[in-house]
Amino acid sequence: RFRLELVHCPLSRTRRPPAGAPFPARYIMIARYTRPEMAELWSLESRYRAWLEVELAVCEAWHEQGVISVEDMAAIRDKAAINVDRIEEIEATTRHDVIAFLTSLEEKIGPAARFIHLGCTSSDIVDSAGALLLVRAGERLLEDFDLVLDALKKFSLGHKGLICMGRTHGIHAEPTTYALKFAGFHAEFQRHRERFAAAVEDIRVGKISGAVGTYAFLSPDIERRACEILGLKPDTISTQIIQRDRYAHYFTALAVAGGGIERLCTELRHLQRTEVHEVEEGFAKGQKGSSAMPHKRNPISAENLCGVARLLRGNALAALENQALWHERDISHSSVERVIMPDSTILMDYALHRLASLINGLRVLPENIERNLWGSHGIFFSQRVLTTLIGKGLPRQETYVMVQRCAMESWESGRPFPDIVRGDAEITKHLSRHELDLLFDTSYYTRYENVSLSRVFGD
Repeated sequence: RFRLELVHCPLSRTRRPPAGAPFPARYIMIARYTRPEMAELWSLESRYRAWLEVELAVCEAWHEQGVISVEDMAAIRDKAAINVDRIEEIEATTRHDVIAFLTSLEEKIGPAARFIHLGCTSSDIVDSAGALLLVRAGERLLEDFDLVLDALKKFSLGHKGLICMGRTHGIHAEPTTYALKFAGFHAEFQRHRERFAAAVEDIRVGKISGAVGTYAFLSPDIERRACEILGLKPDTISTQIIQRDRYAHYFTALAVAGGGIERLCTELRHLQRTEVHEVEEGFAKGQKGSSAMPHKRNPISAENLCGVARLLRGNALAALENQALWHERDISHSSVERVIMPDSTILMDYALHRLASLINGLRVLPENIERNLWGSHGIFFSQRVLTTLIGKGLPRQETYVMVQRCAMESWESGRPFPDIVRGDAEITKHLSRHELDLLFDTSYYTRYENVSLSRVFGD
């Protein structure tokens, strides 16, 4: 009566995909949050291809030093190929994926395969290939960041001069504009991109230094040349592995960017509340918001992305805990990285694309923005009145009490704050009618909008 279906683990040795699957089950993450391009990068086939790239680069380095003959190198180049099914079959016996991989190559290449993996240890291959995959994933994610930045810039500049209520503690503070609000998010995402770009460069290193990193059966020249072929930098000094502070940098950069996604989406969730209702997410024809309530239009994209940010933070913690390994290496990091390397990059790829789509499809409701702006009866002008009176020479604390009294009366009675100020004898003896009119002009709050926008977007 019930059917149990396996959810395939990252980079696992799994069965064949079910019929009709959108992509092979060897891919990582659930299909709902996986875009095909990033899924392909993290398939088992792709992982083994990256291993083969490293093995071939090392062979080329040996060949250039005269260790591998022209004929043997030609055989290696021509015959080396990946057969995932055969690798899985061998690993079922060896219980060692690198040995299974090497055995399958030997079967294909023949006698020249004796030069593959010469002087290497498994981590030379796995860590260098891991760097290739993380760099390639990172380069795609940097393009994804650009999609979000473009969407934020377009949205911000498209809403110049749209005055809205700024809120602190969730309470009306003073006016700002939608352009400034979203320019702030653009500036933040530019920092997220810069941090992650630095992390991608930090992970762009390989190691071909052999067991415990002493080059006993290799040489620094072999490592240098192999890394050059791969487009990597040799690690400054490695043990049997590349040290995991580099990985921690990469995954914490993703987590910090995830925090930025959550901050933006939390703002969008608030702005979509019925009581606020200044923006709406796109709602497609035929879309449903609730199984029970036909009227519902929920902020599902923003909520979904807040959840994704939590996963990215959790994976970053695992990366931080991977830093402390025993002596020259242990294997406790391996199981963690088989999960977080594909899952975090796949999640971020999904999140950035969905976020860009969310921003591009956002509907703004100016009439509600205007309603909310004046919903607190204009008490946001209080600091304007305060500073003007102080400029007339009145003591600050005495003036604060005067203005606060008017603000509280406005809030409790619902009468417009400007009207109460105009009728206050203590205030009007210091300010003329013309001066009062100037105080209650909202354009005062937007006079430096262009300056702030030029700092973010340039002239």
